[in-house]
Amino acid sequence: MKASLINTHIGSIAIDNEVIAQYAGAVAMECFGVVGMAGVNVKEGLARLLKRDNMTRGIQVIVLPGRKLRLIFHVIVAYGVSIMAVADNLIDNVKYKVEEFTGMEIEKIDIFVEGVRVID
Repeated sequence: MKASLINTHIGSIAIDNEVIAQYAGAVAMECFGVVGMAGVNVKEGLARLLKRDNMTRGIQVIVLPGRKLRLIFHVIVAYGVSIMAVADNLIDNVKYKVEEFTGMEIEKIDIFVEGVRVID
């Protein structure tokens, strides 16, 4: 279990990286143009759309010194939307909401667009 440890005046709080990934994934899925998270098979070079219960496989959480976070997203976007607009929206929303949720600063968010899907 990798966890972020926050010391307070009355004790310590440990937040598992999986919890941060789940929350960040839920926030990302609320963003316009994001179809889902992508599971990347490095061996075969394939990306596939993950179901909601496996969504955290498409998100990597790295805890940096000084209680800062780095988030790496592998996403699939909707066909016909501006990738820059989707990425900017995702970064803004995730940064704000995850910082509020965890009390930790996000130093960097990387987004890898692994595919495009036509949605009805």
